[in-house]
Amino acid sequence: MTRARYGTSGATLALALAIGIAPVAAQEGPLVGGADVGNAPYIMQKPDGTYEGFDVDRLAEIARRLGRPGFKLVDQQWSGIFAGLNAKRFDLIMASTVITKERSEAVLFTEGDHGNDYRFLVGADAPEVKTLDDLRGKVIAVNQGNVYDKWLAEREAQYGWKIERYAKNEDAVQAVLGGRAFANLASAGATVWTASKNPRLKASLVIDSGQTKGMAFRKDDAELRNKVEMAVECMKKDGTMAKLHAKWLGFDPPKESSAYKIAAGWGEPGMPGYDPTPHELKCN
Repeated sequence: MTRARYGTSGATLALALAIGIAPVAAQEGPLVGGADVGNAPYIMQKPDGTYEGFDVDRLAEIARRLGRPGFKLVDQQWSGIFAGLNAKRFDLIMASTVITKERSEAVLFTEGDHGNDYRFLVGADAPEVKTLDDLRGKVIAVNQGNVYDKWLAEREAQYGWKIERYAKNEDAVQAVLGGRAFANLASAGATVWTASKNPRLKASLVIDSGQTKGMAFRKDDAELRNKVEMAVECMKKDGTMAKLHAKWLGFDPPKESSAYKIAAGWGEPGMPGYDPTPHELKCN
């Protein structure tokens, strides 16, 4: 079942005012974004039913820059999120989505706006994981159907680990806390944030994936993709994206990273769906 709620972010508005950008007049309805709620620190539900996180602040800021009256969020389990997009349950996948060739053949991506290293999460008292060999025979919990699930599956025979799959990453984290799994694999940002909030957990081995994350749209919706990408590029130029990265992911992005670098054309260069047509950057 999906849930739709309106979201807002006072922190995003304050950030906008701090850099001297006034909201423009609303032109259309709210942006409707699909996301797997509970993937901290990207999208989390607060006790009052509203949402917070990196992706929430990012979309709220994009909606403001596009003159839209906020956004509406549809909670969609990750394993069905691409089907939900193509069924038009939402306008875009607002969740930070790893850009891969396989996915780019099915959807349109914005250019990447931050990196995506992988990182294992283990119990605070667990032995330090220094290499993948230290995980031989271990149970590893993961959010079903994501890139971390695929990465683990591709190496399952080689390392002999057992993969336990969960509908949400927060459930995979609970498997580690409950002793049902030795480790959880997720993005480095999610792992660092989770460990910082729970003294019974710690961030462990990092895998350099070379991947970036962006937002996804239907193949027939290049117009909206391009509008959102223009806002993303402006957020890179004025430092907003880097500030959100530091706030939610816990560290400043490298200066050469996609949190700062503006790509030519529309979409992620080198991926299916990329449009090399040059455009002038126009920021409010």
